Amino acid sequence: MRAILGLLFLACAAVAQAPTFQAVGTTSQIMLVMTYPFSDALLYIERNPPKTDREWTAMEYNALMVAESGNLLMIGFRARDQEGWMRDAKLLVDAGAAALKAARAKDLNGILALNEQIVTSCTECHSHYRPGYGRRRAANSNN
Repeated sequence: MRAILGLLFLACAAVAQAPTFQAVGTTSQIMLVMTYPFSDALLYIERNPPKTDREWTAMEYNALMVAESGNLLMIGFRARDQEGWMRDAKLLVDAGAAALKAARAKDLNGILALNEQIVTSCTECHSHYRPGYGRRRAANSNN
């Protein structure tokens, strides 16, 4: 009995000391501040390809932020569900992690090869979770 109480005490102490997170930004804020600008840097890398070590390091940071923005989208109230939302966010994390690896190797073609995966993660998520996404607005006619 003492052993069980001792284990229970240790388990409670571990839970009490477990770090917690506090979500600060909304889903929209994460996308506007992190996902869009950093993914654009990857998607449009051909416009101004990195030439120096410093520019490649900046590309590594872009890729890292894409991956971490996907992680943030899976935390707490931002996760809309455990199926599609998590799948699409994980696809973004995976694309960002692969882009980070490619940037570390200074592999321009490796980053370019990830464009479809990045775009797919965004469009799939938006088509499921943003009402009206991809539909043209009807022209307002006042005839």
